[in-house]
Amino acid sequence: MNRGPGSMGNGLADQPPIELVDFMDFLSITGQVAARLRRDLREGRWSHSMPGISWLADDLGVSRKTVQLALEQLESEGILENQGRGRSRRIVASALRRPPTALRIAILDYDPPSRLEPYMIDLQHRLKESGYRVIDPPKTLTELGMNVGRVSRMVRQTEADAWIVGSAGKSVLEWFVGQEASAFALFGRRRSLPIAGVGPDHEQAGREVVRRLIELGHRRIVTLVRASQRVGGPSLVERAKFAEMERHGLSTGAYNLPEWEDNADGFHRMLDELFRITPPTALIIDEPFLFHAAKEHLAQRGILAPRNVSLICSDPDPTFVWCRPTVAHIRWDHGPVIRRILRWASNIAEGKADRRQTLTPAEFVEGGTVGPVPG
Repeated sequence: MNRGPGSMGNGLADQPPIELVDFMDFLSITGQVAARLRRDLREGRWSHSMPGISWLADDLGVSRKTVQLALEQLESEGILENQGRGRSRRIVASALRRPPTALRIAILDYDPPSRLEPYMIDLQHRLKESGYRVIDPPKTLTELGMNVGRVSRMVRQTEADAWIVGSAGKSVLEWFVGQEASAFALFGRRRSLPIAGVGPDHEQAGREVVRRLIELGHRRIVTLVRASQRVGGPSLVERAKFAEMERHGLSTGAYNLPEWEDNADGFHRMLDELFRITPPTALIIDEPFLFHAAKEHLAQRGILAPRNVSLICSDPDPTFVWCRPTVAHIRWDHGPVIRRILRWASNIAEGKADRRQTLTPAEFVEGGTVGPVPG
């Protein structure tokens, strides 16, 4: 007999224990609650609508906030539908019917370090919790040289129904657009292509960064991005920064977006050359590991932030809370990014076409590595 909201239990203790997994598949308490609710729904514990948050919190022995986050997770998967303030969430019966064979989703990362990003680990957990098979291809995009021919050979040798492609160049994404398997562009140069995708609104945040630097007197502002984001000329994000510079009377060109060989030696050679004759007064650096590498490289040469140069990272990173001075960066929440991918996966599993692209909010956080122009 199914238990309804009127029958109060003793929390998690009087129900079958939440299924725990090994260390690599460890779930947060929110993930565990979402997994429990998902299982209860599939077993028919509730049929039309969900109990309220307070009842579920008492029933499961967890906080209301944890229940709220778990319910939002199930909403992102299409299992529940939010009907507005004060109304019970509707159960979407069709979303509870798993296909005979779980959808196989391969995640093609940009490079090996990308696999260890917190949001990528969280994404894999969430996909597995939703019943999908997650596949790690043998090589990443950089290991394949962002070469379309090599990418296509690996894709054809990988048994997957759908692909999540991280930070890919336009030519790679164009190839995926023409394939039978569905593909999702996680960041990358996707904006002009008919492919599902998501990423933070770096254009608006980038303009904010440039405006603030100009207010502080900076005129030599340089952006450092990896090779895949420079192929085909400046991306929409870089063009937005250039447009803001030009709006304030600054000229833009190759100096503001330097070329460099996409490896550690190439990066450090570029930094030495950049500061040799006309050193920039501000650097906007595209990824946290590049930010740390640049900051250390410059510090060894007596170039410190913010005394000699302002440094801004285009992404957040957990290590920044330990840095002094605090790190100026563009902050965005990976939660909406993961929810968008889960919605796409749900649509693909149900045989629906999904090519919608979304932008998540991003904001400039002015930390201690930004200051007035030197001198």
